[in-house]
Amino acid sequence: MSSVASALEGPLAGASGGGAPVDEIDVVRAEHYDLLALLLGRAPAQALLDGLAALGPGEGALGAATAELRRAAAATDAGAVEREFFELFIGVGRGELLPYASYYLTGFLNERPLARVREDLAALGLTRVEGMSEPEDHLAFLLEIMAGLAAGRFGAENGAARRFFDRHVAPWAPRLFADLERAKSARFYRAVGGLGRVFLEVEAEAFRMDA
Repeated sequence: MSSVASALEGPLAGASGGGAPVDEIDVVRAEHYDLLALLLGRAPAQALLDGLAALGPGEGALGAATAELRRAAAATDAGAVEREFFELFIGVGRGELLPYASYYLTGFLNERPLARVREDLAALGLTRVEGMSEPEDHLAFLLEIMAGLAAGRFGAENGAARRFFDRHVAPWAPRLFADLERAKSARFYRAVGGLGRVFLEVEAEAFRMDA
């Protein structure tokens, strides 16, 4: 899965919100979204695993989940994780998990949830570039959109991040991450599932408090 910058085009792609400063907390939120999107979009290279293995300590439930990811990264290598990624998300015929909103919400691929994502991308002035193989309701893609909204990359109006989260992430992504924690093929990715689940819980609570 390519990054949003290369997977999207349009008048708002890469925008910085008119030069408005981004809160430090929002920068950290965007970094978490970007990391989870990267890990769900493709198997991490050894350099990324080494970086994860060197992560510093954190606090609370999110810090504990990050520590689990750090330990998992230190205990594996890129070759093993690439095989694990294949078993989980690609497979022979299909992977153990299908990380698409349409599948989790309807039981089928390319259904109404995908159409809703495309509608909201159009409202943001963003379109998918040719050559992107995955449909836009893949969780990696949705998390990259959330990263861009959190970091002010798209110049979207206030409240856009919460609306996108409530509409396209909250209804199903926590279940995908919980399934990843329990997946038969998951080893390194069990920790990715834990981090994703806890992070989305923190996000949901933050959005509720801001309401």
